[in-house]
Amino acid sequence: MLADTLFRVPRGDGLHILQERGTHGANELTSRRLRLPAGGSQTYSSPAEETVVVLQDGRGRFEAGGRRWDVSRAGVFAERATALYLPPGEPLVVHAESPLEAVLVSTPAAAGGDVALVRAQDVEPMERGRDLYAREVHNIFVTDPHVQRLMVGETFNPPGHWSSFPPHKHDGRDGEPVLEEVYHYRIDPPQGFGYQMLYSTGEEMVAHVVLDGDAVLLPYGYHPVSAPPGYRLYYLWAMAGAERRMALHEDPAHRWIHSAP
Repeated sequence: MLADTLFRVPRGDGLHILQERGTHGANELTSRRLRLPAGGSQTYSSPAEETVVVLQDGRGRFEAGGRRWDVSRAGVFAERATALYLPPGEPLVVHAESPLEAVLVSTPAAAGGDVALVRAQDVEPMERGRDLYAREVHNIFVTDPHVQRLMVGETFNPPGHWSSFPPHKHDGRDGEPVLEEVYHYRIDPPQGFGYQMLYSTGEEMVAHVVLDGDAVLLPYGYHPVSAPPGYRLYYLWAMAGAERRMALHEDPAHRWIHSAP
């Protein structure tokens, strides 16, 4: 059910599950948040799942696949992403030099593959939409040769703007590839909020008020997002499904906006 898709987990040091495959309608995706104080460290491994780790803010070191990288990000609104791909069973050790936060998203995948790091200069920014639904989308792991099933990126809504608009879906009910998705939100300033709408052609309709640090699972249906005046809204998005191909079906009732003056 679309009503049972908002996840609000208090921030705390360590590695914590935000939403989990096999619960609340999630068939593909599991999300975790990692928070470390300066000097802290954490080990992570998922034997049967591939994982993408997206640094949200902080400075530290990633160690995986016999390699190590110094990583840093001043914040999601300040710098483009640094992210790491982990094939199934590959252990990761994170060391924090300053307070550090990252989001990890995983999905089942076959064994094999190599660790891959994406830095800020590798991220592909794209302008999408126009007028009050103009936004910026950053592909991180979408068309790369490293990841088997996950597609991961970030979207930035200016104050008062909409994204995922015109409303689109990718649940396969109109012939598009079946893709489950999850959004992880940040708000600037952080006391703000945003709106996440989910609806289906069967007239099931839900609107979540999303806060900084929330996650929403998008198991099916259309899912537009809006930011209120004065607040920038960011979401990290991750998808997995029947095939690794970005495709969507727009709501026919709202396609007219493409040709509006």
